[in-house]
Amino acid sequence: MPDSIRPLQRLGFIHLVPFDRDDPRAGFADALELFRYAEELGLDSGWVRTRHMQYGLPSPAVLFGALSQVTTRLELGTAVVPLEFENPYRFAEETATADVLTGGRLQLGLSVHPPRYAEAENDVVFDDGWRDEDYGYGRIERFRALLRGERVREVGAYAGLGGDFDSERVEPHAAGLADRLWYGGGSLRSAQWAGEAGLNWLVSNISTTENGVRRFDLAQRAQIDAFRAASPAGEAARVAVARVIVPTDGATPEQVARYRAYAEARTPRTETVHGKNTIIAVDVLGSLDEIVERITDDAAFRAGDDYLFELPFELELADWKQILHQLATRIGPALGWSPR
Repeated sequence: MPDSIRPLQRLGFIHLVPFDRDDPRAGFADALELFRYAEELGLDSGWVRTRHMQYGLPSPAVLFGALSQVTTRLELGTAVVPLEFENPYRFAEETATADVLTGGRLQLGLSVHPPRYAEAENDVVFDDGWRDEDYGYGRIERFRALLRGERVREVGAYAGLGGDFDSERVEPHAAGLADRLWYGGGSLRSAQWAGEAGLNWLVSNISTTENGVRRFDLAQRAQIDAFRAASPAGEAARVAVARVIVPTDGATPEQVARYRAYAEARTPRTETVHGKNTIIAVDVLGSLDEIVERITDDAAFRAGDDYLFELPFELELADWKQILHQLATRIGPALGWSPR
């Protein structure tokens, strides 16, 4: 492992955008305020998770349209969109529209996986054609080609019907969005593919143990190294490392008690391998010095360009603001980062 830590380039956060089933609008309003506040603090990016049939955000492009009206600089990312739920053509239209509205600020984290519900549920969610679909990496390639402006059809001469505004490609065209795609992965195989495909690489607090490597940060570091080795950009290939990190400095005693209860309830799941090879990182909770020490000792963070704090789901707006304030005003600067 190298002695030096890679210079931190960007600092951001990931948010589930949770909501109450009886008042979802309040959850979305909190998200707009949180992202506005993050930009005020000078953070570089805010990312959203994608959730289906849960009390979390199912439609990032819609939220990004709203965020375009309350932020002007903050990069807006997805961590991640599972593409099995999306039609690549329609998703290209939706994300291109959102990217145009935000002035070219989207960072799209993606993943691919076959439908994972029971068959009857898959028939409802994906329609009954899901059995014949290709849910592999090619789905991302098709999506990227559409974003790049790949010709979908030939457009003949104007015939005087319906208006002279037909196009041969996905519209609106969002210049550069195809180059701002990330693969959210957790295996050596996906790391190599993402590198060869020229994508960016996003890793989080869930990964896999491979080749006998059980320690979380070392397993993740092996993936980062494999990604850069396969990427045409080599060592310049961009990597974001995301973990649940909860600072106790600046929190009220009541907040600290909630934070500790949250982390302690989640710790047992980090002590075993789930299924075939899934491993989970321990949440990082503590003071400024404790958090900085944990990050600088973490082999995956040492190799990252972007650090992303995953905000705990079960907290509230005031808690999330306290975490972001510590991140932007104390933790980030202690790691060599400066707000914009």
